[in-house]
Amino acid sequence: MKVTESSIEPADLYRTIEAPSEGLFKDRGSRFISKAFPVQSTDQIKTILDSLRKEYHDARHHCYAYRIGQSGDFRTNDDGEPTNSAGKPIYGQILSNDLSNVLIVVIRYFGGTLLGVGGLINAYRTAAQEAIKNATIIERTYDSKIRISCPYPMVNDVMKIIRDEQAAITDQYYSDPVRITIQIRQGGVDRVISRLNKLKGVFNEAVNL
Repeated sequence: MKVTESSIEPADLYRTIEAPSEGLFKDRGSRFISKAFPVQSTDQIKTILDSLRKEYHDARHHCYAYRIGQSGDFRTNDDGEPTNSAGKPIYGQILSNDLSNVLIVVIRYFGGTLLGVGGLINAYRTAAQEAIKNATIIERTYDSKIRISCPYPMVNDVMKIIRDEQAAITDQYYSDPVRITIQIRQGGVDRVISRLNKLKGVFNEAVNL
């Protein structure tokens, strides 16, 4: 297959969900309540999990999977269900939909009838599917911040680069030197830094988000 530049997906582009969503699956009395969340960090994931455990404190299991970051860091948790019968099927749906920076939790209320490993796999997979189906999937970019320090007379030149590159200014402090923080797609970082480095007396530092 011939690969053209337009057919290559940018490395700083990813699919995620726009906002939290829910789903529900029932089987032989058991209820599987699924919750999907857009997330940016493991600290945020921990906070969500702690909150759900308090809200659904009477549930038998809180199984989950997440995928986060450009490196595709992930984790699955069966929370007492048979090994790979819950977290892995949930994670499979994240992969099937090519999602990142997402957490899916499936909360089970036991209905009194054992479902068997096959039944559990189907239940957790379907519950995760329902949460994703009810979500709005969007594309986002992995961004970096560039902290810029420049002499006051160079501000106009720096601002021209910022406008040209369609970067967002997140912080600015006008003194001498002037300090400006911008946010830009990671794919454009090297280009912006190269342009800034051509300006005399301008210092910059890139920080991944």
